[in-house]
Amino acid sequence: MIRDKQNDRDSRESTDKESRFKRAFSSLWRYAVFFLLMSFVVTCCMLLFLEIVSGVRGEELTKEEIELAAKATFLNVILLSLICTVIDGIRRQFMVNRPVKRITSAAEKLMRGDLSVRIEPLKGQPAETGFNEIISYFNKAAEELSGIETLRTDFIANVSHELKTPLAVINNYGTILQQPELSDEKRIEYAKAVTDASRRLSELITNILKLNKLENQEICPAAEEFDLGEQLCECLLAYEEVWERKALEIETDIEDGVMVYADREMLSLVWNNLFSNAFKFTEKGGTVGLSVKAEGDLAVVRVFDTGCGISRETGEHIFEKFYQGDTSHSVKGNGLGLALVKRVIDIVKGEISVESELGKGSVFTVRIGRK
Repeated sequence: MIRDKQNDRDSRESTDKESRFKRAFSSLWRYAVFFLLMSFVVTCCMLLFLEIVSGVRGEELTKEEIELAAKATFLNVILLSLICTVIDGIRRQFMVNRPVKRITSAAEKLMRGDLSVRIEPLKGQPAETGFNEIISYFNKAAEELSGIETLRTDFIANVSHELKTPLAVINNYGTILQQPELSDEKRIEYAKAVTDASRRLSELITNILKLNKLENQEICPAAEEFDLGEQLCECLLAYEEVWERKALEIETDIEDGVMVYADREMLSLVWNNLFSNAFKFTEKGGTVGLSVKAEGDLAVVRVFDTGCGISRETGEHIFEKFYQGDTSHSVKGNGLGLALVKRVIDIVKGEISVESELGKGSVFTVRIGRK
C-alpha cells in the first residue's frame, strides 16, 4: 500500500514536471509565432514608410538613417511580440487554463470516488469555447454515476437480506432435525421447510444471475417467428397442478394465428413470471385469465387475476429490483421476477403496464411488435 502511494506520488510529480515543460514550450512557441508575424507586418510597414520618405525628400536615405530605422523596427517587433504574447497568455489563463484546471480537478475527485462533485457553469465564457457544454455533460455523468452507486448499494443490501432469510430457515430447521427424539411427522415437516427454503434460495440466485446477464447484455436475443398463442398455452399448462390444487377458474381468450418475431426463450421468461405471480397472489376459488389479440402491428397479451391486487404506490415501483408491496413477506417472493420481466420487454422493444385495485385483482398488459 505504501509502495503504491509512493508510486502514485512519483507519477504525479513526473506528470507535473512534464506539464510545466509543455507550458513553457507552448509559451515560447506562441512568442515565436507572434515574433514572425510582427516581423512581417512591421517590416512591410517600415519599407513602405522609407519609400514614402525618400520620395518626399527627393533623395535616397543615408546608410546611417537606414540602420537606425532597421534597429527601431527590430525593437518594435520585439516589443509588440512581447505585448501580444502577454495579452494572449492572460487571455488563455482566464479563458482556457482556469476552466481546464477546474474540470480536471473535479475529474480527479470523481476518480477517487467522490460522486457528489459538481462543477459550477463558467460565467462570461463564450459559447464557442465549449467549456460550459463539457461541464454540463460532466455533471450529468457524475449524477448518473451517483445514481448507479446508490442502486448498487441498495442491490447489495437487498441481496444480503434476501439470502439471509432462507439461509436462516435452513440453519434453524437443520439444527432441529438433528434432535434424536423428534417424531417422524415433525421430521418430515421440518425437512419440507428446509427443501422449500433451498428452492427459494436457488430461485433467487438464478434470477440474480439472469438479471445480471440481461443488464450486462450477455444474453443476445435470437429472434424467430412463432405462434404466440401456442407458447402462452404451453406456459399456462405448466401451472395446471397449481390451479387444480387451489381450485382456480381459468379463463382464456386466445386469437388464432397471432405470430410474433422475437426471442422465444426470453418471452417464456416473461409469461412464466406473470403466471407465477397471478397464481401466487390469487386465493382459492379465484380466477386467473389470459387474453391474446392482434391489434394492428402489435400482439397484445393480458394476464389477469382476482387476487389481492396492488396499491397505486406499489404499482409505481413494481418493476424495480427487490421491490415488494407485501412488506410482511407473508407471500414468498424475492422481488426480482417483475424486474426480469421489465428488462426482457425492454430488450425486445415491447411495452408492459399494470392496472390493479386492492382486493379486486390485477391486469398485466404486454404489447410486442409482430414483425
